[in-house]
Amino acid sequence: MTQAYDIGLVIRAVEFAAKKHRMQRRKDEDASPYINHPIALMHVLCIDGGITNPTILAAAALHDTIEDTETTREELEAEFGSAVGQLVVEMTDDKSLPKAERKRLQIEHAPHTSPEGTVVKLSDKICNLRDMVGPPHGWDLERQREYFDWAKAVVDRLPRANAKLLALFEEAYQAKP
Repeated sequence: MTQAYDIGLVIRAVEFAAKKHRMQRRKDEDASPYINHPIALMHVLCIDGGITNPTILAAAALHDTIEDTETTREELEAEFGSAVGQLVVEMTDDKSLPKAERKRLQIEHAPHTSPEGTVVKLSDKICNLRDMVGPPHGWDLERQREYFDWAKAVVDRLPRANAKLLALFEEAYQAKP
């Protein structure tokens, strides 16, 4: 028996993320609405990467909610189930740590990322590199290059889970300033 595709989970996750990020803006020149970022991840996963798993797409929509809003793991698990909650936790940096330590830990933890987490993390890095076309306000060329190199260090240590996404990352990385 085939399990029904849970598009409702995906839609509820996008709606939840939109509410949680409603007052946030990206750091680009246009200060674009933050929700554009999770939607871009979902596009990369589904349209570019061919990933239609609703748990993965929901986690992509929600991937920054614990890190950047007042959302808790318990809240996500109550609303979306433990699988989505665990994936979001896997994507979440500990904001109580200094930025350099958070970045170091992403590199260190990359090889231990689940297959589902790997494709979300990879999509996040693809989107972030693509967004460097209009870098965050105040980022000079050196900081942009450092970001590209750090993102590559993370991706290079991730498990090899999706060839299409890896190719897209390499393409985005080639645009390094």
